[in-house]
Amino acid sequence: MIELHPTQPSKERITDDIQQLAAFVDSSKPGWTRRPFTSWYEQGREWLKQQMQNLGMDVRYDAASNLIGTLPGSDNSLKPILIGSHTDTVTGGGRFDGIIGVVAGLELVRVLQKVGIQLRHPLEVVDFTAEEPSEFGISTIGSRGMVNNLSEEMLLRQDPNGLVLKEAIHRAGGQPERLSQFARKSGDVALYLELHIEQGPVLEQSDKKLGVVTGIVGIHRYRVTVEGISNHAGTTPMTMRWDALTGASELILELESIARATYSEPVVGTIGKLYVEPNASNVIPGRVVFELEIRSLNVEILEQMVVVYREKANRIAEERGVHISFDSLSKSEPIRVDTEVQQVIHEACSVTASTIRLPSGAGHDGNQLSRIAPIGMIFVPSRDGRSHCPEEWTDYEDVTLGVHALIQSVLVFDQKLNS
Repeated sequence: MIELHPTQPSKERITDDIQQLAAFVDSSKPGWTRRPFTSWYEQGREWLKQQMQNLGMDVRYDAASNLIGTLPGSDNSLKPILIGSHTDTVTGGGRFDGIIGVVAGLELVRVLQKVGIQLRHPLEVVDFTAEEPSEFGISTIGSRGMVNNLSEEMLLRQDPNGLVLKEAIHRAGGQPERLSQFARKSGDVALYLELHIEQGPVLEQSDKKLGVVTGIVGIHRYRVTVEGISNHAGTTPMTMRWDALTGASELILELESIARATYSEPVVGTIGKLYVEPNASNVIPGRVVFELEIRSLNVEILEQMVVVYREKANRIAEERGVHISFDSLSKSEPIRVDTEVQQVIHEACSVTASTIRLPSGAGHDGNQLSRIAPIGMIFVPSRDGRSHCPEEWTDYEDVTLGVHALIQSVLVFDQKLNS
């Protein structure tokens, strides 16, 4: 590990920021739960907003309710460099996912101010709204909104309590009715960079401290509804049942089988959310709703998997006498990080700590930002490769190394980029 210069990132400040922000949690849920559009989420954002203001940044919410702190650059003709991530978590999540990317932005501003450096480009530190899969069935809501990729159909989706996404964004400080008007377009952003935990085991198993992300998987999510007929569990013969749950069970296993097939790029498929109606021990299930996702760096593979899965679903529906329907919730397309961007980040990481290149198996706001600007990411290790759980852990020393590499990357890009 290199010894950080006093004017470089402070592990103590970074640790304190992470611990303070992570403390805004829903205590009724396991782990460090901070779901978007909740009071705990709002409290965390208020804390973050105050930190930005303390650093003299201009702070605002954009139309998609993204929290943005801006530091002016010396050249008003240049487009901003964006640094960011998210502060929402999955239910039962950890302390590092998302948070470290936002905290890295704060520490970057502190270091620049301490050493008296003003970037040529304006700098924006962004906390993107609702990066994790939300109760509306959509992820990366804020970054989608920033690049005008939130359709009206998405904005009208409701959560289980009947709250409409458009209203949720409005309550969080956004202006959903003006998303198109204020959306960033290609060329409006010079570069987007993000520091994130790996959420996998590769860095730790490779005994490396930093990872240069080569690409981010695309994620396609669907809600599948299986309609059967509810009936008495004791009086209905096995040969006269239209059981929605057994049909759904077969579908779940079919997804696993399809995802385990051999493709030109790795794929994964998961079903992690399931509703059964009427959900009684003595009633044959009449309706099952589940949500699935598939991930790959190859969009053609994702589309091929869906075609095959729908064919399997049609067969199951016919054999079991049930009705199966698909609702496309969201799609983020896979991206490849530009090789020149990778090279700059790799050089910055390599002079900081041991480094490798690797793809991201998790989706990020960078999937959306890539629609309008070049993007880059730096990974730091996840202990035992665990994430989205209370046991999620990254050593603060490793986070600090990641912040150091991020700062060095920003300084180089600030000089290299001429737009």
